[in-house]
Amino acid sequence: MKCTMLIACAVMAISFPSCAADPDEGFVRIMDGTTFNGWKMGDEKARSWTIRDGAFITQGQRSHLYYVGDEKPFKDFELKVEVMTEAGSNGGIYFHTKYQETGWPKQGFECQVNVTQGDWIKTGSLYGLVNMGVTPAKDNQWWTQHIIVKGNKVTVNIDDKPVLEYNEPPGSQPGKDFTRKLDQGTFALQVHDPKSVIRYKNIRVKRLD
Repeated sequence: MKCTMLIACAVMAISFPSCAADPDEGFVRIMDGTTFNGWKMGDEKARSWTIRDGAFITQGQRSHLYYVGDEKPFKDFELKVEVMTEAGSNGGIYFHTKYQETGWPKQGFECQVNVTQGDWIKTGSLYGLVNMGVTPAKDNQWWTQHIIVKGNKVTVNIDDKPVLEYNEPPGSQPGKDFTRKLDQGTFALQVHDPKSVIRYKNIRVKRLD
């Protein structure tokens, strides 16, 4: 009986690798923890990204790491990212964005990552749109940043605690220099400056559309 059960489990793991690897039903991991497969750096010459212990690690000049592993853009989704900051670090998680070789992403929204860096806008904020001066996240501790986009609504949770809900008003316009309008796109991670050391790992997404 034990042998039969072990064989059955092995077959399930081979047949359904994403389910076996992730306890969150319906989520697919979009990083493997050992390579940059499926990801592409903007401002690549900054050399601001490394991988260690299963995490993307930032340290260096401004740069963004874009997910390019899926040709179909993400519209409605749930995104979960485990994040840990060192003191005085600033970064972000972008959604509905698209790859840029250089510069701050002009399309999409930045969900802020910042616990103690000087910018008063803290972790969980939709930067420049819905700004929060406090956050339950703490430096040097892992937290899960959970972003949900459905229709005209964005919800942000930190470790299952709701911290933000944004409902885009009817007739909202994209903006002149930066497009901050719900649409579709991909994801990106940010290193803001050389003093910011941030770890991003276990990145997974579930489509809702």
